[in-house]
Amino acid sequence: MREILQQIIQAAIERADPAKAVASAVERRGDTVIVAGVEYDLARFKRVVVLGAGKAAAPMAKAMEDILGSNLDQGFVITKYGHSLDVDRIQVAEAAHPVPDATGQEATELMLDMAWKLGPEDLMFCLLSGGASALMPAPRSGLTLAHKQEITHLLLSCGADIGEVNSVRKHLSRIKGGGLAQALYPATVHTLIISDVIGDRLDVIGSGPTAPDPSTFDECLE
Repeated sequence: MREILQQIIQAAIERADPAKAVASAVERRGDTVIVAGVEYDLARFKRVVVLGAGKAAAPMAKAMEDILGSNLDQGFVITKYGHSLDVDRIQVAEAAHPVPDATGQEATELMLDMAWKLGPEDLMFCLLSGGASALMPAPRSGLTLAHKQEITHLLLSCGADIGEVNSVRKHLSRIKGGGLAQALYPATVHTLIISDVIGDRLDVIGSGPTAPDPSTFDECLE
């Protein structure tokens, strides 16, 4: 029985490996990268960039770098303290989770600045996993990081589920709820997401930086 249980645990760990998940979803054929059946001719793009955040962002970034090789121009991802890896072409920043901190805010502003500079001739791969919400604090005008830290403490202690928590987070942020997608326009964007949410709702995982937000202010107040 112990041997069977060990096999089950090991199989689950291997199946959840972030680098293997990316490698299984992204295929390279010469200058063509194929993601979930969508083909991208790397020679057509001026720049190829990787941005992302989450507790699994570093191994995801390493896997994308291995696939893209010299075609990757630059990258930047944010992960939890202690979860970084050595990646050559992609900068990895560490920040606090689950309550955001100033380091995360500074890193998020850098990411947004990189996003705004991309244009119609650029291809961007966005890497997201659980934890991205806390790791990418970008308070809306009139709010401070202290406000977001306080509301995060309240949300985490009140019994709200992840959908409710992230609905509030999205309405307090410039990058969540599709905010990153707005900053990236008109670049070509393909998002790779490792879900930690039951039902895999794209607007809930990481508070949906590249997904439209169906929630409302009234729902957040409720």
